[in-house]
Amino acid sequence: QVQLVESGGGLVQAGGSLRLSCAASKRTFSAYTRGWFRQAPGKEREFVATISRSGGSTYYADSVKGRFTISRNNAKNTVYLQMNSLKPEDTAVYYCAAALSTYYSGTERADEADFGSWGQGTRVTVSS
Repeated sequence: QVQLVESGGGLVQAGGSLRLSCAASKRTFSAYTRGWFRQAPGKEREFVATISRSGGSTYYADSVKGRFTISRNNAKNTVYLQMNSLKPEDTAVYYCAAALSTYYSGTERADEADFGSWGQGTRVTVSS
């Protein structure tokens, strides 16, 4: 399995921006679709965004469309989540993940069951 390490979380005021990074431990990183999920306090983990292995296909949850951008740099084994116009409801622990299968390219309602490797999470807190 690929080991994933997230970074970039923190405390930001509403309307601000953060960029999360997720570094993978293996060069095979480029063969898998990657995703970001988040879990708010007291809630279940939910899909945020996915990006296909080439970066050519991206999907976003409706709640973040137009504000968040997922990208990847396969040469650096890293995926990013640029978060702009942050809202208090974006407060959560953000997790990056790698798909179980190289054939999976992502969907608009990605299921965490399609992902097999997870990072430890990075906390994002948006103050009002």
